[in-house]
Amino acid sequence: MDWILNLTLLLGAVMMFMLLGLPVALAFLTANIMGAFLFMGGVAGIDQLARNSVASVITFSLTPIPMFVLMGELLFQTGLAIKVIEGFDRMIYRVPARLPVVSIVAGTAFSAVSGSTIATTAMLGRSMTPVMLEKKYHPSLAMGPIIAIGGVDMLIPPSALIVLLGSLANISITKLLFAGILPGLFLATVFVGYIILRAKISPHMVPANDIGTAYSGWPKYRPFFIYVLPLLSIFCVVIGAMTGGLATPTEAAALGVAGTVCLAALYRSLTLKSLLAALRGTVQISGMILFIIVGATAFSQLLGMSGATNALLGKISSLGLSSTELVIAMVLILIVLGCFVDQISMMLLTLPFFMPLVIGASIDQIWFGVLFLIAMQLGLMTPPFGLLLFTMKGVVPPHITITQVFRSATPFVVISLAMLVVVFFLPGIATWLPRALG
Repeated sequence: MDWILNLTLLLGAVMMFMLLGLPVALAFLTANIMGAFLFMGGVAGIDQLARNSVASVITFSLTPIPMFVLMGELLFQTGLAIKVIEGFDRMIYRVPARLPVVSIVAGTAFSAVSGSTIATTAMLGRSMTPVMLEKKYHPSLAMGPIIAIGGVDMLIPPSALIVLLGSLANISITKLLFAGILPGLFLATVFVGYIILRAKISPHMVPANDIGTAYSGWPKYRPFFIYVLPLLSIFCVVIGAMTGGLATPTEAAALGVAGTVCLAALYRSLTLKSLLAALRGTVQISGMILFIIVGATAFSQLLGMSGATNALLGKISSLGLSSTELVIAMVLILIVLGCFVDQISMMLLTLPFFMPLVIGASIDQIWFGVLFLIAMQLGLMTPPFGLLLFTMKGVVPPHITITQVFRSATPFVVISLAMLVVVFFLPGIATWLPRALG
């Protein structure tokens, strides 16, 4: 069969199964079985593909994924996340659009100890959005910042998606974790600046009387020092252990989990019920991710066996595109894909083609990895299928329409696009920290 027909058959089968409502992992699994039968010699090919797929998840480099997810689950199930919000709420006083700013700052802190973007958005949406709507904040400011900071969670370690991207793309996971820190913090800072500016330009969007309660002395800083600072110290331990060469990402993630459990126990918020709920959530999310990795590995092998990968790469190479043009084309493909498929599917569909091109053109893999992450972050916030948009719709009051949710995210999508452009023209934002930390 012609390679174009092979490629169309494999990609078409995956898309068809997903459109029929199959979960991503099952869609790839079904397409893989069909492809193995066609391209790898029938039943014997299916057997070989199964062995190769299982081997893809029996690797030490993937163990940080459940650890990072468990850190976030413990934070939310034990109620420590609410304490973090209280800590920043007391410190941020007389700031325009105070509660949206609190949401951004608290969400950034959660990003340092949580590996789940959806959990961050759901928790902040449940706890902050109803309060802001009740205080007469415009829905755009009550929802948009929370959707935006949920996307930033993907960039700041610990991030399960960074580990997954590093594993699938064969990029250094440690360096990729470091590389997302500065872009993530810059994005959060610009979000805060936009919110304050919007409140000053359009004062009707914020209540005039939301200046917060005036605390002074120890009561003002008590929640921050008792709850926020110890949790942020876990982030410092995780990053410090990897930076100093004292621990691999897996060992650092285990240290982070141990620190989170100890803190929850010290605060007397760790109960058997919350621990079981955190473990259950971790098993569900991690199992899904690992199952998808099995499908991704098999799919990449099938593309190679069918001849589609080499033929497509040869076709693109013959176009004579420069490395800059190549990166622009790949990023544009990711942005368009992000409007229609989830982040894991984006990785599975594109990495088998993109990474050989990146390596062949001698493009900095860490820089490309960060561009990939920002493009995926955009996909979380863009209609019609942005995952965080529907997460927010699921936790806000029923009178809020999905159109209002879409509109609330629009300014933050534009800001994230601007950050993507900045990182493209200033690669040092992504590459400086990994190089400085070795």
